[in-house]
Amino acid sequence: LHMAERERANTIMVVGDAMARPLAEALAEPGASYDLSSLAVTGSGGAILSKAVREELQRRLPDVLVMDSFGASETGHAGTVLDLEQGGPRFTMNETTSVLDDEGRPVKPGSGQIGKLARSGHIPLGYYKDEEKTAATFLVDPDGKRWVIPGDYATVSEDGVLELLGRGSVCINTGGEKVYPEEVEAALKQHPDVFDAVVVGVPDERFGERVAAIVTPRAGTTIDPAQVQELCRGVMARYKVPRDIVVTDDIPRTPVGKPDYRWAKRLASGANAEGEA
Repeated sequence: LHMAERERANTIMVVGDAMARPLAEALAEPGASYDLSSLAVTGSGGAILSKAVREELQRRLPDVLVMDSFGASETGHAGTVLDLEQGGPRFTMNETTSVLDDEGRPVKPGSGQIGKLARSGHIPLGYYKDEEKTAATFLVDPDGKRWVIPGDYATVSEDGVLELLGRGSVCINTGGEKVYPEEVEAALKQHPDVFDAVVVGVPDERFGERVAAIVTPRAGTTIDPAQVQELCRGVMARYKVPRDIVVTDDIPRTPVGKPDYRWAKRLASGANAEGEA
């Protein structure tokens, strides 16, 4: 913030909540004063802002556009959204972006069918010296059109707007129901005592997997897991509500600011084993 003030920055880019929430907290500190009159846009790339964090940042920067962008190394920039009213990340598709079913056909808008986000046009030839990964990520549809499919799942509404659900690699299958961690993480961050959260699946004898959450408290607060679960029940289906909540002082992130799901899974599974012992 001091640098943005000093350099008269027009744009601040962050990587999801991991950077946006501390930014909002710094703006909210007693006595904080920054001349950000030159700032026009705060954008997030690499990770989608949760609704709670996006709204908090917008309150602190009322004259600045808060925007989400999405894409991948394989696709490049794929879309941008200014979404202050909708609850989830929704993007307008263009002629190079689609959501494909398992047969490589575009899903029907408004059908509710979940497919894989895909992009055509100017896309890479493949991964260097990795034919197996190239074959899994770069596909040719029944009409001979080439697509890159980075692994994100999405649906398409009746008006043609794409709603991003999350990464398939971290999707939780609990009793046959799919739960995308990003949705649950966004709900957890609506609780006033939760500063950060990451959600994973842990082994469950009855359901195969169950939803578990790792959360960190805001400074000076104590998290009551029962209260957090009650909030989640009010905003999502009950099977998505974390059955296990582990409170920790810090949640490590990857160098690009994304959650370390492997670490979270180890911690949640260890806490679960101790609870059952």
